[in-house]
Amino acid sequence: MTEQVQIGADSPLARIEARVREKDFAGALTLVSKHLEDETADRAELLYMQAVCQRYLARNRAALATLDQLKRSAPNHGRAHQEEGHNHRALGNSQDALLAYRRATQLNPALTASWQALLKLMVESGQREAATQVQQQLERVQQLPAPLLAVTDLVAQGRLIRAEEICRRFLQQVPDHTEGMRLLADVGSRLGVLDDAEFLLESAVALKPDSPQLRIDYIQVLRKRQKFERALDEARSLLSTNPDNPRFKSIVAVECMQTGDFDSAQALFAEVLAVLPNDPITLTSRGHALKTAGQYQQSVDSYHEAIAVHPDHGEAWYSLANLKTYRFSAREIDDMQSRVEGSNLSHMDRVYFNFALAKSFEDNEHYDAAFDYYRQGNEMKRTQSRYDADRMHDELQRQVTACTAELFESGEAGHEAGDPIFVVGLPRAGSTLLEQILSSHSQVDGTLELPNILTMAHRLGRGRQLSGTNRYPDVLHELSSEQCRKLGEEYLTDTAIHRRGAPFFVDKMPNNFRHVGLIRKILPNAKVIDARRHPMACCFSGFKQLFAEGQEFTYSLHDVGRYYRDYVALMEHWDNVLPGFVYRVQHEELVAAPEDTIRALLDFCGLPFEDSCVNFHETERAVRTPSSEQVRQPIFTSSLDQWSNFDAHLGPLREALGDLADNA
Repeated sequence: MTEQVQIGADSPLARIEARVREKDFAGALTLVSKHLEDETADRAELLYMQAVCQRYLARNRAALATLDQLKRSAPNHGRAHQEEGHNHRALGNSQDALLAYRRATQLNPALTASWQALLKLMVESGQREAATQVQQQLERVQQLPAPLLAVTDLVAQGRLIRAEEICRRFLQQVPDHTEGMRLLADVGSRLGVLDDAEFLLESAVALKPDSPQLRIDYIQVLRKRQKFERALDEARSLLSTNPDNPRFKSIVAVECMQTGDFDSAQALFAEVLAVLPNDPITLTSRGHALKTAGQYQQSVDSYHEAIAVHPDHGEAWYSLANLKTYRFSAREIDDMQSRVEGSNLSHMDRVYFNFALAKSFEDNEHYDAAFDYYRQGNEMKRTQSRYDADRMHDELQRQVTACTAELFESGEAGHEAGDPIFVVGLPRAGSTLLEQILSSHSQVDGTLELPNILTMAHRLGRGRQLSGTNRYPDVLHELSSEQCRKLGEEYLTDTAIHRRGAPFFVDKMPNNFRHVGLIRKILPNAKVIDARRHPMACCFSGFKQLFAEGQEFTYSLHDVGRYYRDYVALMEHWDNVLPGFVYRVQHEELVAAPEDTIRALLDFCGLPFEDSCVNFHETERAVRTPSSEQVRQPIFTSSLDQWSNFDAHLGPLREALGDLADNA
């Protein structure tokens, strides 16, 4: 959702709201209908007002139909779910009302009316323990200072810049208000300024160490920054305050997974399931742990258990599809279709089901139906996205403008270490395979998609302000040799936790292709490898993949094609200003001639050839990407041209790629 403009006093919405305040609901509806024909109008807010008027006129079923429209285009609209709850209550549908109010409070915790309605329904249905928890949340919201309640609401609407302004102004007056600090950290985390978010939460926890929510948020931001050992320590400290708390045990289990301790994670999940045997989230999380550790059948069994206890839990269905090697039965496909056609799924569950169904139909060679589900899933994800293709193009073009050959003529100014091997490119281009090959070498540690370079770029551009003018990459011209050396040292220090003692290590963050200039400035002896794949194959593979976070350009065939063009142009720029610094591996060449390609790759990295690199599929290590099961098999050619089965639907992609469409 994009930043919204404040409603003017004489705007269409203001006039509609004035009619509602006057209880002229029919007149307000007439105005709504008139303005819905205007393509420039805020359609989501108009539909919301239409539903409100319909409810006041006792047209509850019409209101629910309007809200279904609204939720398809604005799934994070908390008030739409609240309004849905009001209508279901009016119709006597208590369970549907409960579900709607729960979703409303999850999307927008500032909605006191939803908390109050939820509390009343729970008391009426005898859910005493749940009612107590809701009562506590309601009291917490009611006790918030008015500016922070407004910030909570603005964050839920996606109006992050305005939320930051109000929150900062409040904290200038009350600098030690821990909830204000938590909310500002949330804004920072959503904007990707994770170092500021970490600092704010660390300070808030120090001020109020007995707040579980502050500590949980702190753990989450540490995990996002991939400070896994620190996050695990904090999680264990939280658990020590209440050793029997199943939620705290689950948090520790997740952090154990991040540090590679899958045995401890599975033991903790078992303890949680002993108390909550039918918890689908824990069953699914256990499946993820088993998958990452290479225990395929056990992961399948865990996902099936989650589905058995909660068949609408879309993540478990999608997790089966995301194994890549699992095949759904005809009965399972029918079951998924019946659920996705129903009305009670959450937005994200519906997304999961669409992607799972798409994979199942593709496996059965029903490509038209498969594409339709991929399209629906991506369109639903795109409604939640802030991605702007023009802004991304401009951001990448700034690298070309700022990172000239002259920038790098000052000599090898950064840290002299040659330990890092950066694998960059687009997702689904073969980077996981390259990492598996390299980490099979005795002198190379495999790690993760490390965010350190991205975080450093954010910090260099924005300083301590979450929003405002971004000085990166122009700021690279201002860095002294000593500053570059210290930044290189900082990177090596912060990533040391992921290493296992080998002289070299792989950092496989694909988006680092945007920051090759920064890498060269701070680590001139690092190796950078560009994982390149046929444009149509790479882009469509990205479109088919539901990423956990980021990679929002993949939700549209046009956007992913344009992003690929911009990526190729930037890589050509790096080749021109830093000749020989980036080594390109073409995926199709690797598949056609594995040993020759691997020998050349190792030679570029200054590594002697080892047979283990060719037999990479025999290497036992945790792999945390969608390709985890595929890289545990020998190289195969069957996926190279899979995209061609969908060629009839890929016109927008071809158009966006232009002359690149058929170039390997």
